[in-house]
This record gives sequence, structure tokens and C-alpha cells, in this order.
Amino acid sequence: MDIKSMKNYLYWLYCQFELITCSYLMEPWEKLLFYTFNVTMLVMVLYTTYIFVPVHISTAFQFFLHLFGNQHEKTVSVVK
Repeated sequence: MDIKSMKNYLYWLYCQFELITCSYLMEPWEKLLFYTFNVTMLVMVLYTTYIFVPVHISTAFQFFLHLFGNQHEKTVSVVK
């Protein structure tokens, strides 16, 4: 893909986004607020995903290991 066709494709995607969200009808200050809100929400979702998803996956993995009978490495059996 050359640069010109990539530029045209990105512009086409932007036009599609404006059509879907009806933001082409907004005034410039409304667009600024709308895009700022959307970008802020996207950043917050990505940050939350980055922070919490690995923790939840680790917890689920430990739960299923314990559920299927595997012991944790830190478990010590006491034999008298």
C-alpha cells in the first residue's frame, strides 16, 4: 500500500465515523467536546483493561488450579 491510498483510506474511515456518529452536523466547539469525551473514555477503558485484566486472569488461573487439585507451591504439609 502506498502513502496516498493509506491517506485516502484513513480519510474514508474518518468520514464513516462522522456519518455514523452524526458529528458532521455539529459545530466546531461541539465536535471538540464530543471528541474529547470519546478519547477520554477510550483512554480510561484501555488503562483499566491494562491494569485489571492481568490480575483477573491470574486469579482465575489460580482458582482453576486449586479447583482441579493442584497445590500451591507455598503449601507445606505437616506430617507428625
